[in-house]
Amino acid sequence: MQGLGVQVFILVLFILIMYFLLIRPQKKKEKEINNMRNSIQVGDEIVTIGGICGKVVKTKEDTIVIQVGADKVKFEMKRWSVSSVEKKSSSRVEKEEKEEVKKPSPKRLKKAEKKAEEPAEEKAEEKKEAAAEEIKEDAPNVVEVPADAAETGDTEDGNAEEK
Repeated sequence: MQGLGVQVFILVLFILIMYFLLIRPQKKKEKEINNMRNSIQVGDEIVTIGGICGKVVKTKEDTIVIQVGADKVKFEMKRWSVSSVEKKSSSRVEKEEKEEVKKPSPKRLKKAEKKAEEPAEEKAEEKKEAAAEEIKEDAPNVVEVPADAAETGDTEDGNAEEK
């Protein structure tokens, strides 16, 4: 009896694994494709399963009319034959941009960002000061010239350098 219970448990476990790895993702993908096909509007540029590229001119319940090529040939086809939508119509893109409004970030997040920036600036200043001190230690015989004297060309002796 115990062996039968283990076998049933393994069978049920195997079916659950198959469901979550194969069936569920496939249904999700199918649902997305059906939503894409049902949301096709006039002005969208599409690619069919057969590889035909065209612009949607008219939509009906189960069919669409597309315009193809330089001669602007129009023909009717079923919605299920659409493989992908390449470019959405401009009015549809504008609607989606309006819907996609950027939410303001919480005050806590802003404060955390400011605090993260401040230490980085302080560390950069400390590195500069440390580098300046190292240079002074490496060259002890170098005489510092004040900024005013360096601009005018005067040295500590008061003599102007001649070039």
